[in-house]
Amino acid sequence: MRIKWFSFVRVTGLLLVLLYHFFQRAFPGGFIGVDVFFTFSGYLITALLIDEFARNKMIDLLGFLRRRFYRIVPPVVIMVLVVLPFTFLIRKDFVADIGRQIASVLGFTTNLYEIFTGSSYESQFIPHLFVHTWSLAIEVHFYLFWGILVWFLSKKVKDPTQFRGLIFLISVGLFLLSFFTMFARAFFVNSFSTIYFSTLSHIFPFFLGAIFATMSGISETTKRFKKNVQLWQTKRVVFFMVGSAALLFLLGFILDFNNIITYLFGFALASLFTAVMVYSSRVLNDQTPHLQEPAFVTYLADISYGVYLFHWPFYIIFGQLMNNWLAVIFTVLFSLTFATISYYVVEPYIAGKQAVLFGLTIPIEHYKKWFYSLVGLLTVVTLGIAFTAPSVGSFETGLLVDALNQADNNMNRTHTLAAGDASAISDITVIGDSVALRSSTAFSELLPEAQVDAAVSRNFGNAYDIFKNHIDNSTLSKTVVLAVGVNSVEGYKDNIQQFIDNLPDGHRLIIVTPYNTKDERIPDVRDYELDLAKKYQFVTIADWYQAAVAHPEIWTESDGVHYNDSSDEGAKLYVETIKKAIQTSAKQPAKGEKQP
Repeated sequence: MRIKWFSFVRVTGLLLVLLYHFFQRAFPGGFIGVDVFFTFSGYLITALLIDEFARNKMIDLLGFLRRRFYRIVPPVVIMVLVVLPFTFLIRKDFVADIGRQIASVLGFTTNLYEIFTGSSYESQFIPHLFVHTWSLAIEVHFYLFWGILVWFLSKKVKDPTQFRGLIFLISVGLFLLSFFTMFARAFFVNSFSTIYFSTLSHIFPFFLGAIFATMSGISETTKRFKKNVQLWQTKRVVFFMVGSAALLFLLGFILDFNNIITYLFGFALASLFTAVMVYSSRVLNDQTPHLQEPAFVTYLADISYGVYLFHWPFYIIFGQLMNNWLAVIFTVLFSLTFATISYYVVEPYIAGKQAVLFGLTIPIEHYKKWFYSLVGLLTVVTLGIAFTAPSVGSFETGLLVDALNQADNNMNRTHTLAAGDASAISDITVIGDSVALRSSTAFSELLPEAQVDAAVSRNFGNAYDIFKNHIDNSTLSKTVVLAVGVNSVEGYKDNIQQFIDNLPDGHRLIIVTPYNTKDERIPDVRDYELDLAKKYQFVTIADWYQAAVAHPEIWTESDGVHYNDSSDEGAKLYVETIKKAIQTSAKQPAKGEKQP
């Protein structure tokens, strides 16, 4: 029994995810689209199990697992086989450790892989091609756990009403356990990604969906539900359905992945709005027997799982080859194409059913040799890539080496100071992010007097903590270079002002303009920082943005934030830009000094 209007729930979840991945800066909270899918899946699976028990007074566990297998596994395998050949178009960093990634995908443990490797969900440097399958892992964990638990209950209970009531109570308990796990852990984790990826803390949307399933159902509905169908005005139901969708998109605009509020309330609200939308859709189905869903919406809902699987790796690949808008267009076209073929042709064939595409019967059995030959070829290519891929990409290797060089250089300065040669200690401190870290060798060559403190993913907040610690311990250098900003564009005005206001008298501040080809806000940040140099005589700008734009050759085959590693040209340009700004700053009065 297909429920009309459920397609809108699936499409809402898909759109949220796509908007988030394609336009993350404009739609920072779109990751809740995954929670829409979680909640809907919990509802649908639970309702179908209740229906099965009501019909047969038992649950066919093997049949349940078989249906889940055919719906989940073939599209995943198809996605991996189709995507891997496209990686020949991009640099090998993106296939580093790809063998273990594939094993995690097919073993439905991607979420654990990401946790154990210390991955950040919003990493902007070398994102994993299959990181998005973390959600699929949690979904499979739910299916296995819930299927077995409900099957066990069906062995102990024979009355359908009692069966439904027990599922309701258990769902409430499991929902509270998982939700409060996320709630409590949010106060203690260093990285929110660990609780985001965790099955225990992120499985509660499924159980919220299960709760609502016990209150309505699919074929076997409750008396209360039937009364609501009769008593509720259709306009009211539509209002709840559309209003819930609107609230979900509103959350997509206002939530932030790295804000604790998201984990305390955001995910729970997203799941609740989805549950209301699902329940409203179920009511509307019974109130509109003569209406049909738009065919295009039904089509998108049917292939939504496939589009979700294909879109992320294609977006990463195309994003390396072209600008964002073109990458989005190509990603959508390729994802729709392969998802359609997978859902309407390949999956039915694997399941032993007739393949039908847009009303046309596809005699795929006539092309079995070609089909199996293609699958064999793709499998060989995939295994070849997996076995020849580096275990660690050059980008990560370079950062590790740079971090060691930075630590060695700073240690040498410490030893020099202990020996009594205080003049050898620089009066310049660079507080930087991963771009500065990648330039550690160039700093030691071109600006050896500078003490560099740089780290991956450092933002204004992290930098200010270091800055304030130096002030509190009276160890702040006379010239401070602030080389951050690309990781925390939001609120940059207030963040920069903190440094200016709290800079002690007698000190100078160098601000390095950020550069990121994929963030349209960066030019505005640069313009604001240039204006600060006009306003404050002790502030000087190291215009890395201008230098980066003037040298496009250092950005080929890069992520748009970090210059390529084909030569040391980018690193030298970065440090030389900062060095020139320091020389200019030395000619200007420090804070608290008057213009000569």
